[in-house]
Amino acid sequence: MPRLVTISRFLISFAIVLCGAVGASAQDRRQNAPGEFDFYVLSLSWSPSFCEAASERGNNGRGTQAQCGGRPYSFVVHGLWPQYERGFPEYCQRPSPRLARNIMTSMLDLMPAPGLIYNEWDKHGTCSGLGERAYFEAIRKARAAVKIPEEFLQLTEPKTIAPDELETAFIKANPGLSNSAISVTCDSKRLSEVRICLSKDLQFRSCEEIDRRACRRDQVLMPPVRGG
Repeated sequence: MPRLVTISRFLISFAIVLCGAVGASAQDRRQNAPGEFDFYVLSLSWSPSFCEAASERGNNGRGTQAQCGGRPYSFVVHGLWPQYERGFPEYCQRPSPRLARNIMTSMLDLMPAPGLIYNEWDKHGTCSGLGERAYFEAIRKARAAVKIPEEFLQLTEPKTIAPDELETAFIKANPGLSNSAISVTCDSKRLSEVRICLSKDLQFRSCEEIDRRACRRDQVLMPPVRGG
């Protein structure tokens, strides 16, 4: 009897491993293949929150200095991320093609840190199936497709806001944007990012998984824009 139990356990374990291998194989057929994805997420970071959190951590690195110096940033582009309906690809070319410095500098008005731009190309841009110039042109087009509500452009005082209220403001400012196409993320107290889902041709589209990962706090703090 003990021997039969041992054999049964072995067979069960083997079946589990086999099923896992089959599942992994199904996933791997598209996993991290450049250009093979379902939609984009445009991630807009609330720069004052980033700078305040970095200051609390004592982080004064070059990236922080670039974004948290004298220029008053509000929402800045964190990235344009290829996504699957479940999960996402990353680092789709290793080593990634080297990003030309002139392309990096051309993006500093939207993404105010050289290190961020290089990292976004390596991690996400290589999964887009686009060349480096075309990928960053897509970021610029995606950002131009989204209007930031006026009340957040020059926020001069700290603002406490419900994530749903923030989403509603973006929906009101952007015809065609729906609740299912936008989500808000936060840390323990502050607004972190607004994430907007876009089709491959940069039209608003729903994204249930992104919405499920949204901030669950009743209220979040928006620190004011620097100089406010």
